[in-house]
Amino acid sequence: MKHLRYTILSIALAIAVGISAQTPTTKRERNYIKEGNSLYAKQRYAEAEVAYRKALEENAASETAAYNLASSLIKQAGSADPNSGNNPMAEAMKMLTELAKSAQSTSIAEKSFYNLGNIAFNNEKYQESIEMYKNALRRNPDNDNARDNLRLAQLKLQQQQQNKDQDKNQNKDQNKDQNKDQNKDQNKNQNKDQNKDQNKDQNKNQDKDQNKDQNQGNQDKDKQDQKQNQQPQGISDANAEKILKTMENEENATRRRVNAKKQESDAKASKRNILKPW
Repeated sequence: MKHLRYTILSIALAIAVGISAQTPTTKRERNYIKEGNSLYAKQRYAEAEVAYRKALEENAASETAAYNLASSLIKQAGSADPNSGNNPMAEAMKMLTELAKSAQSTSIAEKSFYNLGNIAFNNEKYQESIEMYKNALRRNPDNDNARDNLRLAQLKLQQQQQNKDQDKNQNKDQNKDQNKDQNKDQNKNQNKDQNKDQNKDQNKNQDKDQNKDQNQGNQDKDKQDQKQNQQPQGISDANAEKILKTMENEENATRRRVNAKKQESDAKASKRNILKPW
């Protein structure tokens, strides 16, 4: 591919040797163009640029000098990006675009479109290069180089679109797999959290039930103890006999006190009767 790009570029940069018949010229202009062409042939592109600029100073409307100047600038710029700073390619493209639109010479217009097509091709702007080659062929249907480059540009555009669609599908599949993995991880984490919460609630309920059962057991035990405390305690035979003995003694003592009081009362009554007879 790199070899094809440089082949196209070398074909594109042929300078216009002759002078356009439609444009008035001067002797000094023609001499500067001739000088520039000689320097260009020796690959002394910077010096050729100077000569072509002098020709334009003599005749600003010289289409040949302008086209050849653009060619020398392209040679100095190589295949660099025309949008990078002060690259000579930017000035060359501007000049070629103006010539393609307004040149009185059909040959100059054809070559300008052709060179613009090659520049676009080298920058992988295949759709743009296709339009430029078509315009070159409209001005010269016999331009076989433009026809061959047009076919190549169409092929490259097709490959570019296929690669773009392939990359798009790959990105789509990657995003799909990524979303699938994310959903899987999300569901996994969600299930994990749910199980954790369920276990937590279950343990909490179990602890609650255990505490409830334990409290109920303690309450039942307290009730049982209270009931037992309220029930009369059993009395042994010895204690019962002792109690009966005590009660008997108390009854005997009471009886003796009653008898004693009775006797004392009777004695007092008798004595009163003696002392105070009626």
